[in-house]
Amino acid sequence: MSTEYNAFITETTIEPTSEGPLSGRTVAVKDNISTADVRTTCGSAMLEEYVPSYDATVVERLTAAGATIVGKANMDEFGMGGTTETSAFGPTENPRAPGRVAGGSSGGSAAAVAGGKADLALGTDTGGSIRNPAAFCGVVGLKPTYGLVSRYGLIAYANSLEQIGPIAPTVEETAMLLDVIAGPDENDATTHQNGTDADYAAAADGNVDGMTVGVLESLRDGADDRVVDAFDDAVAELEAQGATVVEIELDSIDHALAAYYVIAMSEASSNLARFDGVRYGVSGGYEGDWNEAFAMSREKGFGEEVKRRILLGTYALSAGYHEKYYKKAQDARAWVKQDFDAAFEKADVLASPTMPVLPPEIGDSLDDPLQLYQIDANTVPVNLANLPAISVPAGRADGSPVGVQLVGPAFDEHRLIRAASALE
Repeated sequence: MSTEYNAFITETTIEPTSEGPLSGRTVAVKDNISTADVRTTCGSAMLEEYVPSYDATVVERLTAAGATIVGKANMDEFGMGGTTETSAFGPTENPRAPGRVAGGSSGGSAAAVAGGKADLALGTDTGGSIRNPAAFCGVVGLKPTYGLVSRYGLIAYANSLEQIGPIAPTVEETAMLLDVIAGPDENDATTHQNGTDADYAAAADGNVDGMTVGVLESLRDGADDRVVDAFDDAVAELEAQGATVVEIELDSIDHALAAYYVIAMSEASSNLARFDGVRYGVSGGYEGDWNEAFAMSREKGFGEEVKRRILLGTYALSAGYHEKYYKKAQDARAWVKQDFDAAFEKADVLASPTMPVLPPEIGDSLDDPLQLYQIDANTVPVNLANLPAISVPAGRADGSPVGVQLVGPAFDEHRLIRAASALE
């Protein structure tokens, strides 16, 4: 590992451009977020030497707020993985559970915060990629509502699902970082006016008296018993502080994982088409026609998981199968959204274990891709519905951190931050 925990692909110093609320604070930035004159690899050999000419909007906002960026954090290749083991630069180790994975795909960002290598971090969340490593590393990670934070400068994997979000040691610091990066951006037409000047940090007051917490029973029941015990203790703590706890069932939840992977892989097959050794990516001066040269570049530059997802996504979009797979996945996505809307008529926030398992040992999770996809079961429904969700530490089990996930209505991050802060 090139850095402690292999948390960084590139260590660097990007100085602040002015004073602000993050003055004196250091931030790790996931390596799929563009930084001018600093290489941005997406954890892939395909972009090993790629150096952007511009900063992502979130990077501009960090340095304008006084932050010092200390490195580009390790990640699963193009965000495809749940353990940061598919990185072309090697796996990230979990500082809070030595020998085990840090989670993914923002594993380097979470490890940098958990290991004290950065005060704060930015990750990206396509199907749980902020919440997953936050839970495994015992820190706080927030996936914002789609459109709250600009994605300008983010190298896309599945653009209808992914969001940039904060990772920090505490809920209040997570909210403080969200205050800096949230808000509309003229360079990203998907950003929204909601959330402007919201003062999220002020919501971390720990007051859940009168709040209704809906426990997503099917996600709780599907988790490891050790995880369930820690989760139940956290819910009991919220109840002791004045919250009312109710059970919630989402009929669509069993179909969310399959729908997510069809949509994510389909978007990946399109978004990664430009990495062909001519427009972007490794170019070996190969012989043959264009198709042969492109194929050799992509064979050399992409890892196995990326190739697998591109092939599956291309298949799902191909003539004769679009209606059978992609359209059905979009129908399921609409069903998930409707289910969440109905649930928020019964509860203020929804709760589940963030991850259904404890962090695996490094090297144990890559042999069976389907098993690896299953660990996303509790987090991907949120991305399908474009909702906000936060993972907050809830103790430990067998020496490893456990996280609780709270989900809220769109553009109501205040509610999540308030509930999450009650668990600290």
